[in-house]
Amino acid sequence: MKYLFFLLLITIESLHASKVDLKDTIFYNPTAYITSQCYTKTIHEKDNKLLSNPCYSCHRKNKIPNFTSSDSDLQEEYSFPSSALKNPWINLFKDRTKQVSKISDQEILKYIKQNNYIDKNRNIILAKKLKNLPTNWDANNNGKWDGYIPDCYYNFDKEGFDRNNKGDITGWRAFAYYPFLGTFWPTNGSIDDVLIRLPKIFWKDKKGKIDLEVYKTNLSIVESLLKQKDISIENIDESKFGIDLNKNGKIDIASKIVFKWKIPDYDISTNKLKNFTMSYVGLAQIALLNNQIHIAPGLYPKGTEFLHSVRYLDITKNSQIKISSRMKELRYAKKRYWSTYSQLEQISAEEMKDESDYPDRAEKYTGNIEIGLNNKRGWYYQGFIEDEKGNLRPQSKEETLYCIGCHSNIGAIADSTFVFQRKFDTKSLKYGWYHWTQKGLKGINDKKLISNKTEYARYLQLNKSGDEFRANDEIMKKFFNKDLSLKKDALNKLKKDITFLIMPSKQRALKLNKAYKVIVEEQSFIYGRDAHIKPINTVHKVVKENQLTKIKKVNN
Repeated sequence: MKYLFFLLLITIESLHASKVDLKDTIFYNPTAYITSQCYTKTIHEKDNKLLSNPCYSCHRKNKIPNFTSSDSDLQEEYSFPSSALKNPWINLFKDRTKQVSKISDQEILKYIKQNNYIDKNRNIILAKKLKNLPTNWDANNNGKWDGYIPDCYYNFDKEGFDRNNKGDITGWRAFAYYPFLGTFWPTNGSIDDVLIRLPKIFWKDKKGKIDLEVYKTNLSIVESLLKQKDISIENIDESKFGIDLNKNGKIDIASKIVFKWKIPDYDISTNKLKNFTMSYVGLAQIALLNNQIHIAPGLYPKGTEFLHSVRYLDITKNSQIKISSRMKELRYAKKRYWSTYSQLEQISAEEMKDESDYPDRAEKYTGNIEIGLNNKRGWYYQGFIEDEKGNLRPQSKEETLYCIGCHSNIGAIADSTFVFQRKFDTKSLKYGWYHWTQKGLKGINDKKLISNKTEYARYLQLNKSGDEFRANDEIMKKFFNKDLSLKKDALNKLKKDITFLIMPSKQRALKLNKAYKVIVEEQSFIYGRDAHIKPINTVHKVVKENQLTKIKKVNN
């Protein structure tokens, strides 16, 4: 029966991959929000007593206002609805050896060096297409694209601000960060970057004029609020804003944003909040005092946007790995409405109740390919991905569902996002405000944890591997002894330079690029977009209802 099941899936795949219908609302995989990594076998194949725990990186103890309080329990069992018990990510089980062997090194390098986002005249290819909308991209048949039209030129100044062809800021600002554990390490297939943009009211002074110092300060205030900690900044004269940013009781020169929060008072006579212990600056301060915008620890303001490009692994002349010109994906998120702490808590409580009352019911997310999918917490997620010719196209609704689960109800996120809380700050170049094309990850120390351990080393220790699938042989040889204990000399190198771990060799990079190119040619993303050549044997094809992982739960 299992053989017939997978034969049927492969037959369906071959039919579907011939053409992706972007308007199709019937899903092959209604639980695409459960990632392929969630099917990992935790019992190690080399030793039945040895357990690997990649689960803790996402499913961990929450931090308020993330109210997903029981998420770390998912380390201990495969808590899937019945429709997800058979692993739908069948691309994991394919052997792509022959297809990959047909792609030469020169061919793949030429391909990934081609820019599929900006043309030779420095115009954004997708923007032009979306303004002259193809019929099959028009989800609601109204003749126009109702979602985000790309407007980032990936042309960064010395402070990480994106500039258009006229030299004006687009509002997007790049930041450097610790790549998230496992999947997002370049050694496992892709290099990504992330940019943030606040609404225009945060760019302007009190007279409504765009002021970069105002915008930079507001971005740092948002960073402090999101991280719920003090943030170092370039020296700022507080008298320009009339706000005590460093909370020393006077208006002077501030070198940091001090995180100090007290719930504002409510003025019955004016029906407004007052006495904010933290405030935005410029025009946004006026709007805050008028209760036109909101502020709270752990939350971004309404209208915040993120842009996240996922790229191939390019190779320099001296065999170093760098971010490619070609995009695999362009992911976009926007916070379209504000949810209070009590509303967020209620949303999580309702989800927990639904999961308890209806354990076999798949999650439902509203939206479409244009505006994206609503994660129920104010954010909409939408994206573009390569078509069979390598041009960026909108993701189908099911392809977007793949992204939404990680950005909705897991413990690792802060206001539905992963990496802004991982942004470099105090001692980093430009306090972390730069793009990878301006400075790479070479020489970055492993991130220190409260326990005095370091983050990437801890992942290796708990996971007994360098990726969720335990398929990265390069890391296994570099960091692990035969008994799967860690090599001390390798850990010492990692402590001083994370690229010793997270960057692949030239040979591995080429193979991963080719493996992903095969998926692009097939257009088989709904069956999995993990780059690999040999079948993955460390994931379950079928799991039982509430099957135990046998992992002993770990906290942050």
